[in-house]
Amino acid sequence: MNREFRIESDSMGEMRVPAGAYYGAQTARAVDNFPISNLRFPRQFIRAVGLIKKHAAKANAALGLLPPKIGDAIQAAAQEVVEGKLDAQFVVDIFQTGSGTSTNMNANEVIANRATELLGGGKGDKLVHPNDHVNYGQSSNDVIPSAIHIAAIEGIVFQLRPALSELHEALRKKAQQLGGIIKIGRTHLQDATPIRLGQEFSGYASQIEHGLARLKYVEPHLGELALGGTAVGTGINTHPDFARLVIEGVSRETGLDLREAANHFEAQAARDACVEASGALKVVAVSLIKIANDIRWLGSGPRLGLGELRLPATQPGSSIMPGKVNPVMCEMVLQVSAQVIGNDAVITFAGASGNFELNTMMPLIAYDLLQSIELLSNASRVFARRCVDGLEADVERCQGNIELSLAMCTALAPVVGYDKAAEIAKVAYETGRTVREVAMEMTGFDKARLDQLLDPSNQTGSKPG
Repeated sequence: MNREFRIESDSMGEMRVPAGAYYGAQTARAVDNFPISNLRFPRQFIRAVGLIKKHAAKANAALGLLPPKIGDAIQAAAQEVVEGKLDAQFVVDIFQTGSGTSTNMNANEVIANRATELLGGGKGDKLVHPNDHVNYGQSSNDVIPSAIHIAAIEGIVFQLRPALSELHEALRKKAQQLGGIIKIGRTHLQDATPIRLGQEFSGYASQIEHGLARLKYVEPHLGELALGGTAVGTGINTHPDFARLVIEGVSRETGLDLREAANHFEAQAARDACVEASGALKVVAVSLIKIANDIRWLGSGPRLGLGELRLPATQPGSSIMPGKVNPVMCEMVLQVSAQVIGNDAVITFAGASGNFELNTMMPLIAYDLLQSIELLSNASRVFARRCVDGLEADVERCQGNIELSLAMCTALAPVVGYDKAAEIAKVAYETGRTVREVAMEMTGFDKARLDQLLDPSNQTGSKPG
């Protein structure tokens, strides 16, 4: 038994800790307290916490608040956290204390024990103390929100924005490629006037472009960090230069535009920047639903649906129907978007759950926000490469649908009047003939005049596609 466990203590007493674990008593206590799910903080969040601890130790050593040897050891141990070498030691459930104190202490204990080891001691010796040294000048109440912001903005800048830019470029190129193909437009799921396929795809590209702009807008708010506020925003037990030095260090290492919060009471009591960021992610998800749904409907068939697009075949679509191929990439995007919208609902509720000087749903906000960023990043990239890039138009189907459309009467209305055009459409519908055939009988126009009036290329306007 002694080989399997060691005894460590915290302010509440002794705890058994697995002998090989770098975490200590408070983490072990949290593991016992919160056996709720298998959900853990993601890699990008642990990396952000490691960055904070690393640069906190560097700042405290520079300010003469930590012995140089201890400061150096903490930085080295924290760098291992940054690099993911100690991820297995972060064992606390997402559903825990609402401030994230258990995870902050998990980090403090892991780094303290690893730093102690680097100084020649053993796990639990506390040559480096998790509170007195690793957590010096910090509180869970300013570390956890800062880590959420760092991880979120890093994910948006280096993962999501590049992925969405790739999707935007794929849609833009597809708009150019399909620009000259004329098809029927649809409103209310009913036939409408002609449109160029390139115009339709330019709308999709523009949606993603707007989404990128919205994400850019939230970055300055996520770039404000709560570090330096400690427990309630007053900065108690923290050197006046601490936050500036830590944030400058993290900013240099990540290449992110980070700064100390202008108001520490807002920065710790509210999670409005996270709610705002999640809202921007939700808009992206809504855009993706529109685009993916349109593409799968336009590709429906292949023979008895709309069939105006040919989607790339990526895998067999049925275990019982041979030869069936489904729009699986579109369906993946729809599921991802549903999850992101659900996450936004949770983040909104959690963001509204702050009381006085602290929000107490931060672990949940962190998990859902970072999950949304990761899902949208991966889905956008895969959708661009495995669906949008390979889309083709069925030109014959597009042209044939135009000729069958009753909305062709719209082009006749300015010449024959709305009522006469409506009558032509009604007769065409009831007799199963085309608008062109019925108009020939009911207007007296010759073929050349009708061809000129009903030329679909004249009905798509001059708007760029």
